[in-house]
Order: sequence, then structure tokens, then C-alpha cells
Amino acid sequence: MVDFPQKIYDTATRSLRDFEPIRPGHVSMYVCGATPQSSPHIGHLRSGVAFDIVRRWFLAQGYDVAFVRNVTDIDDKILDKAKANNRPWWEWVSTYEREFTRAYDTLGVLPPSVEPRATGHITQMVDYMQRLIARNFAYEAQGSVYFDVEAWVRAAGSDYGSISGNKVEEMEQGEGETHGKRGSHDFALWKAAKPGEPSWPTPWGMGRPGWHLECSAMATWYLGGRFDIHGGGLDLQFPHHENEQAQSHAAGDGFANFWMHNHWVTMAGEKMSKSLGNVLAIDNMLEVVRPVELRYYLGSAHYRSVLEYSPEALQEAAAGYRRIEDFVVRAGAPEPTSWTQDFAAALADDFAVPRALAEIHRTVREGNKALTGGEDERARDIAAQVRAMAGVLGVDPGKWGSQASTSDAADTALDVLVRAELQRRTAARAAKDWATADEVRDRLTAAGIDVTDTPNGPQWALKNHN
Repeated sequence: MVDFPQKIYDTATRSLRDFEPIRPGHVSMYVCGATPQSSPHIGHLRSGVAFDIVRRWFLAQGYDVAFVRNVTDIDDKILDKAKANNRPWWEWVSTYEREFTRAYDTLGVLPPSVEPRATGHITQMVDYMQRLIARNFAYEAQGSVYFDVEAWVRAAGSDYGSISGNKVEEMEQGEGETHGKRGSHDFALWKAAKPGEPSWPTPWGMGRPGWHLECSAMATWYLGGRFDIHGGGLDLQFPHHENEQAQSHAAGDGFANFWMHNHWVTMAGEKMSKSLGNVLAIDNMLEVVRPVELRYYLGSAHYRSVLEYSPEALQEAAAGYRRIEDFVVRAGAPEPTSWTQDFAAALADDFAVPRALAEIHRTVREGNKALTGGEDERARDIAAQVRAMAGVLGVDPGKWGSQASTSDAADTALDVLVRAELQRRTAARAAKDWATADEVRDRLTAAGIDVTDTPNGPQWALKNHN
């Protein structure tokens, strides 16, 4: 634990609040995960990295963290894409679910405590709907079940709209054509079966779950009727999170104590999305930078701030990580110890990662001065602090380095230096600066280093070495 009160910006109250877990020593978190309809891009992974840092900070302080991240494995878009490609829906979603898992693992995102799928929790959803119907906040119509927004607003006053800030009369659920709804603002908890679509039995007939119901049922099943933090992307505020909160409160659950939302990755000021055609797939990014460097970049901005993508910003972040890595390697990569007070103060202030990174780089500069002055023991102590702080952010060079290179410090240092040159060459080629690219390759060749360009990026080896 730290000496600073943990502050978290709560979207539902639009305020910075002191965080105290519902159960002492235990933090419960539910984060909306993937709807695996196609390959993940860096916009998806920003959320994964942002909430991984939140989780790691709690873990570093000794909390027991229950972290639930769901998979929405039944959805209109999944069904449409599977049908368009003449594939079974379950095969389609499983294929891309594996891609998301691989991407999370590649960027060092810790596996969730549990990763429930919507289709595995139909029983819990039926129970939830029965509770809502019994309280007169939901109704059946032509085999579907709808949440009665007007009834809830009458009962709860201003509760509906607190997350998104929208007025009820301005809200459009965006569910397309529906039948039997009492009010235009009502939303589907359960959708009556259509020919050819997957369906499950309920007291109201065959059908499939509505998007919002899934998360309420899964969150409360694993974390209880009231839990600490619900997280997700900014685009989920409405309708998804607004409707989650409404139906959960209407069912009698306290639900999330804090709501956290990470902002988007943008390109030229526009939210990254498949519809805009400005998607940057994870595999494409990893041809330009290493996984740890991409993670460093995605986690470098404050989670509530826009992260504007550009090749230059990505390379700048990669260079920033390499400065940390280079110092830790040169200092001998001692075992991590503890963070500085300024680092702790930054993360206690609503997870202010930019300030935390500034403190890491300040500490690195102090360590480099110690190395230059021949104070090797002091430099090792500082490097141990740097590793501890970088580890909280998931970018500890000692752990990442052990996955890709020998434990020998000299070999690790050589790898760092050669990769830095290869990054420079890659950037030059991207800018069509062929002279600089050839210069880098010639210098490496003269130093006895062979460079091979592969689909996974440039690879290097010492001549006459396997």
C-alpha cells in the first residue's frame, strides 16, 4: 500500500473520487472485452493495456484482484460476417477470439481471472430477466423481452443518463427494426429467434441475448451484485454501459461503484475503426516495433486522453523505452526493489501514467550519471527502482529481455544497440531515405552483423553464428 489516497475519475459522477475497495484488501474489476468479429487493431489493445496497468498497480500494492474480462461471442455483426463468408458463426468467433488472446499475450497483458463468454451464461440472463419482469421494469413482446426505460426513469429520476450525460428524449438505442416495443427508448434484453440464427430456450420462447444483458449477468455472477470498478472504452458509455447500469439497478443490484472509460486511438483526429478504413493491425505494428515498445506506446498517454497515432509518435515512444532498457542493461539488470514516492503519487492520482513515465526517465538520468561517475553500486540500486516502476506499467526490461535474448548482459546490450540501428533503418525506409537505410546496413555488415529482412521485420545474427 502507499501513503497517498487512490483517486479515480468516476464517469457516472463526473468527479475524482477517493477509492476504497468494497472489501478490504480485495479489488473487483469487470472490463468489457472483445466482440471478435475480425482481427484486433491497436485501438482495441489500448483498452487492454490501460486496464492492465490499473490492475498491476493494485497488485503491486498487495491487493487481491478479481479481474473479469468478457467475450461477446454472439452479436449481429458476428452473425452477418460469418454468413457473408459462408462460415459457421461459432467457428468465425472462435477464430478471432484466438487472435485477440494472442495479441493480449504478445503485449504482456495479464490473463484475466476469468474470461466468460456470453453464450455460456444464458441461465444467468434468464434469471436476470425474470427479476426485472417481477419488478415491472421489463416485459415480453412477441417472443422478445424489453427493458422499460420509461418505467425505470419514473422510478429512478435522473439515474438513467448519468454515465453518458445524455437526456432520455435524445437517446436512440440503434437496435434497428423491433416489434412490440412499448416505447421507442426501450432496449432488447432478449431477441426472439429468427430463421437460421442460433437460439436458446427461455420461458418466452427461443431466441438469443441482447448485448447489454450479457454483461450485467456475467459481472454480477462472478463479482456479486456490487463490485468496485467497471471499465471499458469511451464509445461504450451509451448505449451499452448506460443500459447495463439501468437494468442492474432496476434488478436491485448496486453494480459498479466506479465507472472508468479509456479514450480512443485516433488518426488524423478520427476514432480508429474498421468503418473508417484507418485500422492498424497488431501484426503490422510489430513489423515496425517490438511488442514491448508497442505496449509502451499504447500505455504512454493518460487513459482518459486521446492517443493520436502517427509513425513518428510510435518511433518516439520506442526510443523512450530503449533509453530505459539501455540503462537497466548497462547497470546489470538487478532484481527490482520499490518505486519512488513521486511515481506512487502519479499513479495514485487517477493512474497518471505520463507523470509516472516522467519519474522513470528522471530516475534513469540519475542512474546514467552514476554510471558515468563510476558509482556502479548506486547505479544498480537505481536500476532496481527503475525495474520496479517499469514493471508496474508492464514494461520491465528485465522481464521482456529474458523472453527474447540470453541472460548474459553483454549479449543483451548488443541486442539493444543493434535493434536501435534496425529501427533507424526501418524508419528511413518508410521515409524512402534509401541512403540512410543503406548506410545503417553497411555499418552493421562491417561490424560482422548479418541482417535479413523477413515478413516479421528485420532479423540479425553475428556472422558465423547460428
